Amino acid sequence: MSSPETWFEDNRRNWDDRAALHEAAGYGIEELIADPDRISPELAQDLDLIGDLTGADVVHLQCHLGTDTVSLSRLGPRRTVGVDLSPGSLRRARSIAARAGADIEFVEANVYDARAALTGDFDLVYTSIGVLCWLPDVTAWARVIASLLRPGGRFLLRDDHPMSMTIGEDVSAGLRIEQPYFQRAEPMTWDEAGSYVESPEGFPQLAHGVSHQWNHSIGEILTALLGAGLVLDSFAETPYSAWAPWPELMVREGDRFRLREDPDRVPLQFVLTAHRPG
Repeated sequence: MSSPETWFEDNRRNWDDRAALHEAAGYGIEELIADPDRISPELAQDLDLIGDLTGADVVHLQCHLGTDTVSLSRLGPRRTVGVDLSPGSLRRARSIAARAGADIEFVEANVYDARAALTGDFDLVYTSIGVLCWLPDVTAWARVIASLLRPGGRFLLRDDHPMSMTIGEDVSAGLRIEQPYFQRAEPMTWDEAGSYVESPEGFPQLAHGVSHQWNHSIGEILTALLGAGLVLDSFAETPYSAWAPWPELMVREGDRFRLREDPDRVPLQFVLTAHRPG
């Protein structure tokens, strides 16, 4: 049985490789740099929930290449910080931010170590899409979120819905539940040569394809946040995804995807907001 240290090291290597692939695939980077008013599609859908950030201190956890972090910095905060486990991601994130003229502090840290790695408290903790599946324990994660917020500070999470995460990759016979819905101590381990973006022609396969993931039920996520002392302000589930987990069954609508037939069968994302009481 492998250890958490091994899991995180495998994931770090995997995301270092993914960072190179994602940058090569485009990832909306050049569009973000070319237009100083552009907000990434992931962030744009939640602008009403994010609200006015003028003069605020903002931290983006699991920021990857920092495209959403750059977008946050364009909403007027006083301080913008991005945190990620992967040095390969952060090296590219710093370059992207510099090219975009964005003043962002990037910190290399496991999300569980974010409180020790960062100075000061924050008005907004933001994390979005494809984040919780990389974390083995949502209870410890929620305590980190609460510790980063100053009284009255807000938290926004948008992520893939755990129900959709239970569905297997082979959907030739329809959607079938194959993966656990509830959190398990041991991870689901994958060894894949690519990522969720299409590889450019001639781009090499990932050298470190092994990754470890965990699912977490909606009840476990909400209970963890409430147990950490946060107050839930809003919660919604949607039939749309930021990517196409089953391309043969899905259609694209702008910057998002839905099932081609009966899209109300399964939720693909959820979004929640919470705050730390003053």
